Amino acid sequence: MPASTTTHRIPRTVWALGFVSLFMDLSSELVHSLLPLFLVGSLGASMLAVGLIEGLAEATALIVKVFSGAISDYLGKRKVLLLFGYGMAALTKPLFPLAGSVDQVLFARLLDRIGKGIRGAPRDALVADIAPEEIRGACFGLRQAMDTVGAFLGPLLAILLMSLLAGDIGLVLWFAVLPALVSVGLIVVGVREPDSARPARHLRSPIRLAAWRSFPAAYWWVVGLGALFSLARFSEAFLVLRAQDASFSTTWVPLVMVVMAGFYMLSAYPAGKWSDRLSRSALLAVSLVLLIIADLCLAKAGSPALLLAGVAFWGLHMGFSQGILAALVAETTPADLKGTAFGLFNLASGAALLLASLLAGWLWQSLGAASTFIAGAAFCVAALVLLGLRNAPVGWR
Repeated sequence: MPASTTTHRIPRTVWALGFVSLFMDLSSELVHSLLPLFLVGSLGASMLAVGLIEGLAEATALIVKVFSGAISDYLGKRKVLLLFGYGMAALTKPLFPLAGSVDQVLFARLLDRIGKGIRGAPRDALVADIAPEEIRGACFGLRQAMDTVGAFLGPLLAILLMSLLAGDIGLVLWFAVLPALVSVGLIVVGVREPDSARPARHLRSPIRLAAWRSFPAAYWWVVGLGALFSLARFSEAFLVLRAQDASFSTTWVPLVMVVMAGFYMLSAYPAGKWSDRLSRSALLAVSLVLLIIADLCLAKAGSPALLLAGVAFWGLHMGFSQGILAALVAETTPADLKGTAFGLFNLASGAALLLASLLAGWLWQSLGAASTFIAGAAFCVAALVLLGLRNAPVGWR
């Protein structure tokens, strides 16, 4: 299908959700590109503490998605949860520049990620609700790509502000408030739910065994693979700290997030489109090879050039995996349980991400930075073996 035709057919609400994600990620990544330096340099946090904070924060977001997804299925409405989740994230942004201790940063991160968890599964379920089946991968890829535009602009804005404000991290963090508020406003005026949306008859607990049995084997294969991907790819805070190891100045450390997000942004939509025509399993295998290359570059990074190359491959991995995994969840689950399905998927990924970030922090603190990335590459190999050995479940190509 020609690119222009595909793009034209993508529903307006998908575009609106893309811009919502863009502005919120601009805000969030401005904070996240500087927060590890703020924790280690200004507040004296250890590497293990950084791993714990990042692991708890991201795992909290993914676990909360379990319940928000089920609630959105029960209500038959996604927008109210989107508004609540994005609104909570916006209200936490002033807490970061006001934080004076590691505990306060942890509190702010947890609240911010709870907001992310509340909105995440309903947002993905809404895309699944309104995306035409023949361009579902393109719809998820577009939203993911626009999300990544924000992730690209956020660290870039951080670099600019750090240069203009003499490296005052606390002051720079205040600039994250405005784009977060814009994101909330866009939900109010731009997001529409389908008229055909119907509430579920009962509120199903997403952690009840009977609810799990309603999903096919193909879905559970996606859940397991997503968890393994999370083990292979720990928190991106360690990319920021690796840049500091490679002699980047504080002002220029966010460049690693700019490069990562740039390659993620450029690859997410094409990968989503290709997945509508090619084998999704093959594209996921490509993403794992890209992450192995990234980890090996980052493990050996003794110069800024090699580090940035590793970060670029990391971004390509993200582009070739995240939207495709979301499309696989959407196409292997019943229409009235999309929110629950995304929630359970993220529960498994959240538990894996917490473990991965704790392991990454412990390895870095005990054996050095290189060991963290070598361990990530080992998990990638395990995921590749799983892809190679599996018999494709019905409903998944």
